[in-house]
Amino acid sequence: MTAGRPGLSEEFSRAASAIGSVERLALACHVTPDGDALGSMLGLYHLAHAAGLPTVVSWPEPHATAHRYRHLPGRAVAVPAAEFPLEPLCMLTFDCGSIGRLKELAHPAAFAHDYGNLIAIDHHATNDYFGSINLIDVNAAATAVVVRELARQLGWALTREAAWCLYVGLVADTGRFQYASTNSSVFALAEELASFDLPVSQISRALSEENRFAYLKLAGRAFGRAELDPTRSFVSTYVTQDDLRRYGVSYEETEGLIDWVRTTAEAEVACVCKEAPDGVRVSLRSLSKVDVGAIAVSFGGGGHRLAAGFTTEASVSDVVEKVRSLLPVVELGFQLGT
Repeated sequence: MTAGRPGLSEEFSRAASAIGSVERLALACHVTPDGDALGSMLGLYHLAHAAGLPTVVSWPEPHATAHRYRHLPGRAVAVPAAEFPLEPLCMLTFDCGSIGRLKELAHPAAFAHDYGNLIAIDHHATNDYFGSINLIDVNAAATAVVVRELARQLGWALTREAAWCLYVGLVADTGRFQYASTNSSVFALAEELASFDLPVSQISRALSEENRFAYLKLAGRAFGRAELDPTRSFVSTYVTQDDLRRYGVSYEETEGLIDWVRTTAEAEVACVCKEAPDGVRVSLRSLSKVDVGAIAVSFGGGGHRLAAGFTTEASVSDVVEKVRSLLPVVELGFQLGT
């Protein structure tokens, strides 16, 4: 796996050396963490804990996660961003494409960078290599894959808790082993992790088959306002702050809404806009033909070719129209799936 890009093997060696030179680790992932961000970070937390290395874990405010991650081992050990060390001698970031995604934790990250021990662990092609050490493998199906390799480089044996967390990251970023990134190495890692007597059916239900009734009501409202543009093979919808208050749903709970919208048979590209305190957060998905990662980058965001996102101060209507304008017009007579 370390052949993912030139120099990656050397970066793993540097990371292992940096981790071995300190008495405490500081771990952080991006704002509103998803399954891969949380699973990767908590997976390394458990590995470090088993190795006897004290570790602090956090992410930017709000200090909340989606309902589906409530059973993730170690979730309760995470501290609010305000309790994160301001001057960590070794800080690791997970699934984070740029230092801006760390929000208020960018200051500790900058300190660790100046010290030479900011280790960025990621797999997004749009990562801007903000770490002083960059474990960025764009060929990896998930950041959890990169963490597993780091553990191997450190000589740290997997534990059941670490395997559970890494499995969640792997499942989340492969779309339950459905995305194009799923290959034989992904299944090999899944087999290794599942061998730790993981409750696979329980994990699967929590991640994708269990939602609060309030969320179902909100999703129904979002589906009711969805719009399909067949000339661009584009489907979009949105969620407002009023929607969240009306149904008693947290912003974090809406993470999986894009996965439902992207099932639209007539659409190559799906877009979900969600009003948040810091602006409109946009999730994009593509089936194969459109590089939504490039679209997200044009808005200051990032991600993958088929899955990306960004945050903007523009209105929902302006965002949808701008994204639509960047999509190719469907050829006359084209039918999806033919």
